[in-house]
Amino acid sequence: MTAALASEVSGGRGNRTNGKNRNSQRPRSLSPDAVPDWQRYGLVSVNQKAKTFVLDTNVLLHDPGCVDRFADNHICIPVDVLSELDRFKNEQNDRGASARAVHRKLSEVFHQGGDSVTMGVPTTGGGSIRLAAFSAEDHAEVSPALTEFMHLFPAMDKVDHRILACALMVREQNNSPVILVTKDLNLQLKARAIGIACEDYLNDKAEVRDVASYDLQRLAVDPMELQRFASSGEITLPPAETADLAVNEYVLLQVTEKQTMPARHAGRGRFVRLQVPESVKVPKGQPIRPLNLGQQCLLDALLDPDISLVTCYGQAGTGKTLLAVAAGLSEVFQRRYDGMTISRPVVAMGETLGFLPGTLNEKLRPWLQPIYDALDIVMRASVPANAGPRRKQEKKQQTLALDATPKPYDALIEQGILEIEALCYIRGRSIPNRFFILDEAQQLTPLEAKTIVTRMSRGSKLVLIGDPAQIDNPYVDSRSNGLVYTRNRLKGEACSAHISLSKGERSPLAEAGAKLM
Repeated sequence: MTAALASEVSGGRGNRTNGKNRNSQRPRSLSPDAVPDWQRYGLVSVNQKAKTFVLDTNVLLHDPGCVDRFADNHICIPVDVLSELDRFKNEQNDRGASARAVHRKLSEVFHQGGDSVTMGVPTTGGGSIRLAAFSAEDHAEVSPALTEFMHLFPAMDKVDHRILACALMVREQNNSPVILVTKDLNLQLKARAIGIACEDYLNDKAEVRDVASYDLQRLAVDPMELQRFASSGEITLPPAETADLAVNEYVLLQVTEKQTMPARHAGRGRFVRLQVPESVKVPKGQPIRPLNLGQQCLLDALLDPDISLVTCYGQAGTGKTLLAVAAGLSEVFQRRYDGMTISRPVVAMGETLGFLPGTLNEKLRPWLQPIYDALDIVMRASVPANAGPRRKQEKKQQTLALDATPKPYDALIEQGILEIEALCYIRGRSIPNRFFILDEAQQLTPLEAKTIVTRMSRGSKLVLIGDPAQIDNPYVDSRSNGLVYTRNRLKGEACSAHISLSKGERSPLAEAGAKLM
């Protein structure tokens, strides 16, 4: 979800109302002696052998296909969730598209079931799914737990509270465990305060180990095998030693602590030597050299024509953006691609300065400035080593004419060879034969990441780079963002490779700050 998508769903749900104060038109309560048909209201599960998961709106928007991912358990969806989805379905953004996808999915499921939607229809995993058409105001006097709940949360016009009341009554009417699934941290706290079990939606979250360790896996080899690998560039190891390695995973073949050599796993235990040039350079630009082992692995993946997806984790200052831009421009100038597109999500760190004046390009310039900085470094003409100091007057004149001087990449932009654009305009595009770099990809949601991957046509290469530890989007975390999601879902595919950078090269200060602050 983008920030616009989640602002009314996952965050501060205080504005989450259905436009009317239901308390002002409260129906007459049932008699205390009346026995409601809780099954007709959708509160009773088909059987008591499995868990019941009550889904919040943000879970359905986050993953419209989540109803197929609860195995043989029961799914309960409060009708207030449908009302909230109905508010979003006409929006021309990711949230609107997700709401429409949820409606289509639920219509398909209940149409095939044929029974009453509140009684429960079977799911593909062996469980059931049902709607809960329950109104807390109508049954406040029937349930002591519900009466106490409405004293604690009297503002029943808030959708959060109505969903919470529904989950409470589902728990009251079932002997099997009932769990509220939501990505709203505040709603999770409220649920736990009244004794309702609550969980985040974990289906698309990566394991902690997948984002915690950036070191290359080491494989012990015989000295003769390492020597043969160095001479021939290829080696095959027994399947027992390589069973847990993915295709295109980078490893370190090791004899002793100081006798090592990097390699890329080509599949079925076969390892190949890295094809890394001494440096990459564009015409009239500066040579960019890999400075450490991680950057060598990244450059090998960036220059391999058989790898069409490269994902890279790296903390600030590891050189991931600079190396990707240098490799992309080099490939374009060698005519392996028709052009290069560089983009990044528009997600601010901290408070913004409000609306920006000017044309579309002028509005986007502050967001895309890090990309322009990398282009300027790569394409800047090299300064001769014997160039003497410039006079003050000359320096002053050059400073005054700085804005009028064309940048080295301006001609490429005018010719359409180089595109620098915000990510919000990519939906609906088909991108053939281009080198596509997406910076700060950790700010994406899984749905946004899927949208970008599916835009790539034949002959294109997609490079997703970012730092899972630096996330400004409040609706994803280090284990559920689009960068990590893409890496985990496409891990092991012959067309994808992943590299993690751990050594900072920007400056000793930047590296110390990234590690210690």
